[in-house]
Amino acid sequence: MLIENGGQTLRDFTEKNYKETVSEVTKGVWFVSGFGHSNAVFVEGAAGVILIDTLDTLERGQRLSEIIEKNTGKKVKTILYTHGHPDHRGGAGAFQESAEEIIAFEPVTAVLEKTELLQDIQNLRGKRQFGYSLTDEEAISQGIGPREGVVYGEHRAFVPPTRVCQQERIVREIDGVQVEMVRLPGEAEEQIMIWFPEKEVLCCGDNYFGCFPNLYAIRGGQYRNLATWIHSLDVLMSYPAEYLLPGHTALISGNEKIREVLGNFKNSIDYILTKTLEGMNAGKSPEELASEIRLPGEYANLPYLAEHYGCVEWTVREIYSAYLGWFDGNPTNLHPLAPKAHSEKMLDLIGGKTKTFEAAKKALKEKEYQWCLELCDLLLAAEPDSKVLQLKAAALEKTAEYETSANGRHYYMECAKELLRANGDIQG
Repeated sequence: MLIENGGQTLRDFTEKNYKETVSEVTKGVWFVSGFGHSNAVFVEGAAGVILIDTLDTLERGQRLSEIIEKNTGKKVKTILYTHGHPDHRGGAGAFQESAEEIIAFEPVTAVLEKTELLQDIQNLRGKRQFGYSLTDEEAISQGIGPREGVVYGEHRAFVPPTRVCQQERIVREIDGVQVEMVRLPGEAEEQIMIWFPEKEVLCCGDNYFGCFPNLYAIRGGQYRNLATWIHSLDVLMSYPAEYLLPGHTALISGNEKIREVLGNFKNSIDYILTKTLEGMNAGKSPEELASEIRLPGEYANLPYLAEHYGCVEWTVREIYSAYLGWFDGNPTNLHPLAPKAHSEKMLDLIGGKTKTFEAAKKALKEKEYQWCLELCDLLLAAEPDSKVLQLKAAALEKTAEYETSANGRHYYMECAKELLRANGDIQG
């Protein structure tokens, strides 16, 4: 979301939420937050420790290991991965020698075949989304947590699971502790919840965290089925939990509060999905819907639904694509002109490149940054130009300060740096 002082709201959110915290939420259960991009939970068993997620790097996992031994005097014997994202399992190498069992679940829907052919572009877009080349001051945070350790030269140390489950639900006793694991697709297809009935503790992974979720990740990926995610939240609310421990952001205490927060989280997703589908059925385009649909105040004003990670606009476009595909219904767009031909014709119509460049400079001066970016793209589609690259980079940097989402902020700033490097190559 672009708002006045968007960058400052992200700074305020970061400073308030990401202090290093180790808390024993109930006897034998600890919640670790602020030590990595994600959280970790550990539960003391009879002979060892059950660890839910491992932080994002080996170095951070080693620090987590010290925290666990300090509080329990025991080693990690069992690791449960809530899902397969690297920020939740990158520290597993720190526990490799002691862990006897590592449990994960199989995805509900397999990754599209030949996805590996997209590795280069997804890595590039992932780097932009997470702001890997930015300084701490530029990046601020990653929205749902402190920056990943790889930014500081740390290393991922993923250890494959010893058991990959195909079941929907598993109930076990692990080292004297009753554990229930349930497959709940949401942000990830292999996402699970972990319920400790004797402790009244529910670990929900990334199906809930305290800001607006990545219902669509701008780095790219398969559709995250929002209807399924809504059902998963219903399942979470059906448990009599007194402590909800998410994979990112702060824990929630008290069953009434948990049900209230999860209910609002679920209803906000349902609202966006329903309004988008209704608008699509009325014949509106994805861009029309993205400009119109906003969370109503009853949800938008809740601190745990602030757009510091995902974004409503991006979600609307993704829903449209998932349900109706790329075509917006306008026959003009069935066979559009090639970008270069379109830009050349538009530039002629406007009055030439010089006039368009002056209009772009004026837009930057008058803080019409999006219009500046669109005019720059029109010019760059016709031919690369050093002055236009510099102008677009400036507009991207300015836009970043309006962006409340860490992902969006990083993407603007990373692309600005790339354009300045490209400009140096042209000049060189």
